[in-house]
Amino acid sequence: MPKQITLDGWLISHFSVLLKKASSYVTKTKVPLVLYRNTIEEEGEAYQETVCTITEGYIIVQVITSGGGVVPSFQQQFVFTLEEFPNWLMKKSKDLFLQCVDVLEEQFS
Repeated sequence: MPKQITLDGWLISHFSVLLKKASSYVTKTKVPLVLYRNTIEEEGEAYQETVCTITEGYIIVQVITSGGGVVPSFQQQFVFTLEEFPNWLMKKSKDLFLQCVDVLEEQFS
């Protein structure tokens, strides 16, 4: 009997393949790739944003405060393996997940 796969399961599998391609690309170029960058909060010229980058084998999600008279600082930092990240992102935000899939498909398909 053939194994059934859900749409979410297929998306996670597809995203994992794209992340591996992106990680190989980063390994060759030695330049991290930004998966997404979102402004969380703005006050005057200062702002807080989330930046997600892929490096050699890892995805790093950082919450950064900067701008105006504020010295740039890291408020939070999460490091995921290529295997952990798709499930974490799917639980966090399906829209952000699909945005990342689109970014990687555009670059590597």
